[in-house]
Amino acid sequence: MNGRRRALAGLTAALCSMISGHALAATGPSCAIPRDVRPARAVPPPAREVSRGVPIASYMLSLTWSPEWCRSHANAADAPIQCRDNRFGFVVHGLWPNGGGKTHPRYCGPAPALSPATVRANLCMTPSPELLQHEWAAHGSCGWNAPEPYFAKAAELWRGINAPPLVFPVGAAITVGDVRSAFAARNPQLKRNALFVKVGDGNRLQEIRVCYDLRFRPAACTGGVGAPDHVRIRIQPIRP
Repeated sequence: MNGRRRALAGLTAALCSMISGHALAATGPSCAIPRDVRPARAVPPPAREVSRGVPIASYMLSLTWSPEWCRSHANAADAPIQCRDNRFGFVVHGLWPNGGGKTHPRYCGPAPALSPATVRANLCMTPSPELLQHEWAAHGSCGWNAPEPYFAKAAELWRGINAPPLVFPVGAAITVGDVRSAFAARNPQLKRNALFVKVGDGNRLQEIRVCYDLRFRPAACTGGVGAPDHVRIRIQPIRP
């Protein structure tokens, strides 16, 4: 019996090594904020994207794999903050109130430009003034009366997630299931059906989206879980 237990322990250790590349310790991102960072300007929402009055049925915290974003957006206006000045793993894309079907609330009210203090306070979570402004206008305005409590809730949920660094052995065949397993191993509160995985062109990992109920408890994603476990994916490494 002891021999079987030792064998099982060895297998578990091997799987953890494959999933995390011996790097499961939490490593909070270092964040350098430019002195001259400025809020983005508020812009009118596209009329076709405005969807007001849709009841909120659930929430989703969308996490972007920053190395992949940097690979495909090297010339973006915010690239220096996210890709040159810092070395992020996952960053927060946004916190989204979702409807019960295919229509979700969007651009529900006025969203003037964020204050410089609000931008600076959240730039290490979402390293883009433009994205912060967009997320508040498109999503935050549908569930909160002001940007500060909206971003505070996103930060609270983000702090409650122990995101894996996704360091895999060179040449390893990585699947969506491996990524879900890495998240589940570090977050016992998250069931696999609460993790939506988004992959892009070339089966490159783009985002992990965590689903919540109306009380912000992890819950099964009502619209499916994105890419299935068996899909092999490519993960852009964090730069040295």
